[in-house]
Amino acid sequence: MTDTTTSTRVGRPPSERLPVGSLLALGTAVFITALTETLPAGVLPGMSASLGASEAAVGQTVTIYAIATALTTIPLAILTAKWRRKPLLLVTMALFAVANTVTAFSSDYLLTMIARFAAGVAAGLAWAMIAGYARRMVVPSLQGKAIAVVMTGIPLALGLGVPAGAFLAGLIDWRAAFLAMTVLTLILLLWVLLFVPDQAGTTRDRSTGVRATLATPGVVAVLVVVLLFVLAHTIGYTYIATYLHQVGLGAQVDLVLLAFGLASLVSIWVTGTFIQTHLRALMIFTTVLVGVASTALALVFDNHVLIYVAVIVWGLGWGGVPTLTQTAANDAGGKAADTAQSMLVTLWNLSMALGGIAGGLILAGLGTLSLPWALPVLLLPTLIVVLASRHGFPRYRAVAETEPTD
Repeated sequence: MTDTTTSTRVGRPPSERLPVGSLLALGTAVFITALTETLPAGVLPGMSASLGASEAAVGQTVTIYAIATALTTIPLAILTAKWRRKPLLLVTMALFAVANTVTAFSSDYLLTMIARFAAGVAAGLAWAMIAGYARRMVVPSLQGKAIAVVMTGIPLALGLGVPAGAFLAGLIDWRAAFLAMTVLTLILLLWVLLFVPDQAGTTRDRSTGVRATLATPGVVAVLVVVLLFVLAHTIGYTYIATYLHQVGLGAQVDLVLLAFGLASLVSIWVTGTFIQTHLRALMIFTTVLVGVASTALALVFDNHVLIYVAVIVWGLGWGGVPTLTQTAANDAGGKAADTAQSMLVTLWNLSMALGGIAGGLILAGLGTLSLPWALPVLLLPTLIVVLASRHGFPRYRAVAETEPTD
């Protein structure tokens, strides 16, 4: 780690080398954000018993988190635009620590839902800020790699964090999993305070407002891709345990999720290596991979080996999507990149909320084995938008034009 306390006080110009220590701190923030959202899925039975509510009701702790993020990201991003980035990140992560601690000790369903809403608000602030924070740490030629390092937190949370939380809940209690999140957050606060460089906020005018940003060529295309892709993925991932139980792999859910998570990490590495020059090709490739994998899950449900292969292919496709879409949004947004990022976060979480609902309707109306078919149905128009958008997903990235200004 090369950062020093002195430099964090005054900030520093974009680095020509990846500041790995600082980027890993931001990646840990992403990990905490993603795992806080999805952790209830791994400890649902224990939470249900402790709160005296049905598992379906406790499952809404995930929905309320996503709704809070979707509702508050854009207004809070506008409100805090001029704040310096490091103090804002510290406040945001401190709110996570408080929310997860309250969740861990709460025995009241309403109080738990309030804490989860607060965590969702903090997530909106974090997501709207972190990608831009990472980009401004480095020169334009390294921005894609910087975001890839930071976004590693998502597959780690889904593929490793949720199974680890479930294991800890079984070993001790579900509350221990949320307290572990609080401890990790406190460590991160110290890490950020001592070693992560500060940055100025951003200025906003009419050219960076929501309406102007939506009128910027390419932005709407990127947002449509986010809406469709995340909706498709959420329908499949939210009910993956239900699907695995249906096909006789219920006892191996943790292993399947681990395979997915490890494949996602490989995807992150590939994305970070080639994103600067092949963003469009990578986006096309990931869309096709997830579409093929989900189609396979719909067709080979009686072959456990092929199911594992399909899940690994799914992870290889999905892992790079957060990095690719956030980079595309920042590139297309230009001067209004932070506003584009806020809209992306809003749509991302809206898609997650809708995915849970849509998946439930498919499950109830058509049955478990119909769930995988929803993914290729949604990913086909996604692929068409990627292929048609020369501004949102250009054939060649003009990285020199993406250098951030404070």
